[in-house]
Amino acid sequence: MDSLTVIAFASIISAGVTMGIGAIGPALGEGLAAKQAVSAIAQQPDEKNTIMRTLFVSLAMIESIAIYCFVISMILIFANPFWDHFIAKGG
Repeated sequence: MDSLTVIAFASIISAGVTMGIGAIGPALGEGLAAKQAVSAIAQQPDEKNTIMRTLFVSLAMIESIAIYCFVISMILIFANPFWDHFIAKGG
C-alpha cells in the first residue's frame, strides 16, 4: 500500500466515525428536549406557544452539531489537504 492509499483509507474511516459519533449526541439531545417539552406542555398548557418556540430554537441549535460533523466528514473525504501534499510530494 502506498501513502496515498493509506491517507484515503484513514480519511474514509475517520469520516465514518465522525458521522457516527456526531449523530449520537444530537439524536439523544433532541429526544430529551422533545420529552421535556411535551412534559412541560402537559403541565402548563397555557404556555404552549412559548414552550414550542423555545423548543424549535433549541432543536435548531442541537441539529447544528450534526451538520458540523457532516461538513467535517465531507472535508475529510473530498477536500483533504493531506492528499494534495502527498500527490505533490510523490509526483
